[in-house]
Amino acid sequence: MAGAMGIMCSLLVNAVFGLVMMALVAIADTYFHWRGHNLSSVWRRGLRGDERMNRILRYTLERRGHRVVYARTVPGHGTIDQLVVGPGGAFLVQNDAWHPEAELSVHGGKLFIDGRTQTAMVKAVTGAAATAGALISQQTGMDVKVTPIMAVHGGRLTKAPFTADGIVFATPFKALRWLRKHPHADYSPAEVEMIAQAAIHRLPIGGRTMTSAPPTAA
Repeated sequence: MAGAMGIMCSLLVNAVFGLVMMALVAIADTYFHWRGHNLSSVWRRGLRGDERMNRILRYTLERRGHRVVYARTVPGHGTIDQLVVGPGGAFLVQNDAWHPEAELSVHGGKLFIDGRTQTAMVKAVTGAAATAGALISQQTGMDVKVTPIMAVHGGRLTKAPFTADGIVFATPFKALRWLRKHPHADYSPAEVEMIAQAAIHRLPIGGRTMTSAPPTAA
């Protein structure tokens, strides 16, 4: 492709212009191939993406006043990957990787993956977010809403981010940008810490529960 572009531009303009265009096409083609390979790397290794997201969160939001609770159990709903609490609210982040050719889209507000609805997955994620919010609200005495986000590692999103069935779908970094730009609360640093501690108390690791209670709202 680069060679053909170089020859054509050399004939139409001059040799120097042809060499420049050939280099630009080669760079662009390399970038797009690398990007596709990188986006599908999690799926190719048989991973879900939670470890990658853990690293991203530690180097981004956790350094900007957010608290992240990792790998907790929501009673009745299994394990969640991350619960992010910041000034703008609380967000449940789940991670999953799809085949590079899988298409994730939204139609009529509903999620479709390769043309099929995903009722079971949607219920699992939204149910976990609702239950986590209810448990944290009971612990803190505050009305804490937990917004579910699906970080997509691989696959093709028809647009990113998009909201389907009450869940935000986006690639990891776009998910973080969406989270920061769409606050649903206005928490003080003390409230952020209190909510995070309540999540640690009410969402155990491996079914364990804490024995000491975290602070509650006055």
